[in-house]
Amino acid sequence: MSGSKSSIRSAEQGHPVPHVGHSVDRLDADILRILLSEGRTSAREIALSLGVSTSTVTAHLDRLRKHHVVRGFTALVDYQKLGYDLTVISEIIVSKGKLVEMEREIAKLPGVCAVYDVTGEIDAIVISKFRSREELSHFTKNLLAMPFVERTNSHIVLTTVREDFRLPM
Repeated sequence: MSGSKSSIRSAEQGHPVPHVGHSVDRLDADILRILLSEGRTSAREIALSLGVSTSTVTAHLDRLRKHHVVRGFTALVDYQKLGYDLTVISEIIVSKGKLVEMEREIAKLPGVCAVYDVTGEIDAIVISKFRSREELSHFTKNLLAMPFVERTNSHIVLTTVREDFRLPM
């Protein structure tokens, strides 16, 4: 996709790393790798680590933000240490023609971490976290009361072996 408007390719750096909708070059990938490891790393520290100027790193970060490759900076939180002892995976079947509308409404509910539109016998999968069975019960009843939600099937996670949505660059 180099040369297209949606390309995030630096003139200073080498070949782009393929990415759906956008291209990121090696420097972009290196910057992302550092930020995924430690999101509080300053542009100056990144520049020193990579042997480039701070303004080059800043320009790359600005471009990555502009194209929504980097959507923000956040801390990795251990929610269980904050009392969110229940992680739930809910399968949802929605009336025909109302899937997108329902997914948007479900995404607004408290405790919802992710909503996925999926293939197969079910229409959507929702990942959510709760502090208590009462919160889970309230969530499930709210889901079932929504118009066009035909059926749900919830799975309570017993043990979290790994939970990290950061992919290596």
